[in-house]
Amino acid sequence: MIRIVTAKRLARLEADTHAAFERARQATEAANTAATRHMEVLAAANGRAERAEESKEAVGEMFAGAVAELSAAQEELLLQRIELRRLGEELAEAREPGRYLYLLRHYGDPWMIYSSQEDAYADTATHGVPANRVWVRAGEQLPSESEWRLSPFTYDAGSNAFRGEFVPVPRSLGEAA
Repeated sequence: MIRIVTAKRLARLEADTHAAFERARQATEAANTAATRHMEVLAAANGRAERAEESKEAVGEMFAGAVAELSAAQEELLLQRIELRRLGEELAEAREPGRYLYLLRHYGDPWMIYSSQEDAYADTATHGVPANRVWVRAGEQLPSESEWRLSPFTYDAGSNAFRGEFVPVPRSLGEAA
């Protein structure tokens, strides 16, 4: 079949072609804009997911550290309770009549309390006091004149307290003031 194309028809076809190209260009721009917006939303979501993962890891590490600290604190508390119970038992034993506690003084200042003389002697040995040292009795020197001095204490049930067992050195009547 033979078709005769007139100038009018050709102009209309050309106008339709330009309109189709314009619609295609607008559709391509809209698709590109939508794709760009979609990529931005996807990148933002990806960034939030990465930050959430980092936060989760940081919180996990903090939680693990807190659990470790709690465990160490509980262990310390248990050891302190055991020590407190032991000291309570030792104090109860010290309150028995006839039992002594020994206060070790360093130049008159209280240093430590011991349940036996042997414990006090052993502690002073760690500070350089020779084992064969002769200890000064309570009434023979001023407390500040003795480097190390051991003072015995006993429990006085009447006053519900400990009292020192200082035995004064006997002096002749001529020395009395």
